[in-house]
Amino acid sequence: MSSSSPHFLDFSELGAASNYDGLFLTLESVFPGGASVVNLKAIYRPRPGSPFHTVTLKNGEQRVLWSIFTPQQIDIDVQHPQGRAYLDSILQALTASGVRRAACGVRMMRLDAVGYAKKKAVTNCFMMPESFDFIDAFAAGARALGLGVLVKVHAHHRKQIEIAKRVDRVYDFALPPLVLHAFFFKTARYLKAWLAIRPSNAVTVHDTHDGIGIIDICADPADRTGAPGLVPLAEVDKLVEMIHVNSQGQSRKATGATASNLDPYQVNCTFFDAMGRDGRSYLLARTLQFFMPGVPQVYYVGLLAGCNDMKPLANTRVGRDINRHHYTGVEVENTLVEPVVQQLIALIRLRNTRPGFNGNFAFDGAMDNTLCMRWTHGKELASLFIDFFDRSFDLQLDGAQGHQTLRF
Repeated sequence: MSSSSPHFLDFSELGAASNYDGLFLTLESVFPGGASVVNLKAIYRPRPGSPFHTVTLKNGEQRVLWSIFTPQQIDIDVQHPQGRAYLDSILQALTASGVRRAACGVRMMRLDAVGYAKKKAVTNCFMMPESFDFIDAFAAGARALGLGVLVKVHAHHRKQIEIAKRVDRVYDFALPPLVLHAFFFKTARYLKAWLAIRPSNAVTVHDTHDGIGIIDICADPADRTGAPGLVPLAEVDKLVEMIHVNSQGQSRKATGATASNLDPYQVNCTFFDAMGRDGRSYLLARTLQFFMPGVPQVYYVGLLAGCNDMKPLANTRVGRDINRHHYTGVEVENTLVEPVVQQLIALIRLRNTRPGFNGNFAFDGAMDNTLCMRWTHGKELASLFIDFFDRSFDLQLDGAQGHQTLRF
């Protein structure tokens, strides 16, 4: 919760006398006897620095609070009655009555950074068994009120698969780096391996306001047993380097601890720049995304085939800002007529209107460098064949709207 929220300001003013005392997670709640250096080193961190900060209340009392991300984002104690009551109040506010719900238009809630919802001493405090228990309980409460649940967490792919069994949707954050790997290394080997096991109830993405999450294809950094990733580490390193090269070094300036990033392998770069501003490859990557089972999501900068904006980075030193360009109305109008954007919009319309995408999905590929994806729904057919070696492709659609072959 924000440190500027009325709840926190009241707590800061009144301390133990505040109605919200207990809402915010303290160090001693998890470590009653204090935390040793070993305890602190075991905590999995999304960014450099301490997961705590000390707050001096107006009465002079000091409290050490959990703030996993920033001192401006105070962690809620989800096991305290105050924490549970606050979360319940959000659900109730959205579903208090049919009239109110209709006014809100809310049908699904997103749990963000839920891997840190619970903390436990002598653990890494991230995606523990207790974290899954929390997801189960929250999802059950939301569903009882008619709300779906979408979970957003960057974690090892096996944990994404496990989460997907418990909620309505998860984000497929492994997809963007795997697609880039396929184009860079001219092989669909790892992409097809993910296709064989990935959850189908996913929101597919290539880019977001948080950049390109590479950690989702890596070995589990929070697992001391070293659970393997989807791509060997040496190739992950090379993948990151190739993004830096394609972006003319801009992503390198925006990536890493010096640019306030969530993790060292979160690459801040527009997807268009990551692909070297190659319009054909970019459209083919988007076509692949639209053929994946799930609900495609296109970030606004990606929709406009946007390039890195280095001016905000220079002002804020926050790496993610290079992928958050503020478009003027004129810029949007001018960009919408660009051929690559026009073709992308046509692909989006195709994905939204062709009945074949409501049917059954299958994929194969005789060789590592090829991938064939097919959707069938009665007489409706949509098929995509890609050869990553030379970027040739074949996109065919059949059905009530007739036969269509797409080229770009």
